[in-house]
Amino acid sequence: MGEPEPEPLAPGAVRVAVIEDHPLYRRSVERVLIEAPDVELGAVVDSVARFHVARQPAGSVVLLDLGLPGVAGAAAVLEVAELGHHVLVVSAQAEPETVLAAIAAGAKGFLSKDVDVDELLIAIRAVAGGGAYVSAVVAGMIIKDNTDRPVTRPEMELSPREVQVLRLVAAGERDVDIARILDIGVRTVRGYLDRIRDKTGERRRPGLVKEAIRRGLVGKETLR
Repeated sequence: MGEPEPEPLAPGAVRVAVIEDHPLYRRSVERVLIEAPDVELGAVVDSVARFHVARQPAGSVVLLDLGLPGVAGAAAVLEVAELGHHVLVVSAQAEPETVLAAIAAGAKGFLSKDVDVDELLIAIRAVAGGGAYVSAVVAGMIIKDNTDRPVTRPEMELSPREVQVLRLVAAGERDVDIARILDIGVRTVRGYLDRIRDKTGERRRPGLVKEAIRRGLVGKETLR
């Protein structure tokens, strides 16, 4: 016998799970989600291993801490994302390198743990709808980290299609997913990426994510 089909969601509802090892914070987030009218709360666990056992329906938004026992950090993001979930990191570890590694591993958003309830729910809804979300605090840290470094080349304008591709890279999408979303070939996507790399000077994916955040392509301003 196969796995039972998950109950259908109410119109407009979002299925959400939580992986957080700090008991007090975990209970606080659980209470917030229970009280949200458009959230169906699923698994609330303290590790990726226990999340596997919970068999959360694919396509859920998963609030994921990075400092977990066992599988942690970007590896935890990758493992949960490969199960077919939308990963929204909520972590006290918000250094630029940590954020970029998480997004490169497939996270659709990143919040610091001092986020307020309203922004948490906005981010959940954005990620559930296929968007990306980086809180203003986290984006500001990355922008500051970038501006603290000497400028070595003038900024070059990206074409509208290049902006689309860069935005999807920052949302954690793979080349094949970008091709499917934009209805173009993978080779075409890689051609756009080559041009973006030439214009920005960023060769690796984490650098492209940082460039997208610096240009304001990820965050609240992109949700309008």
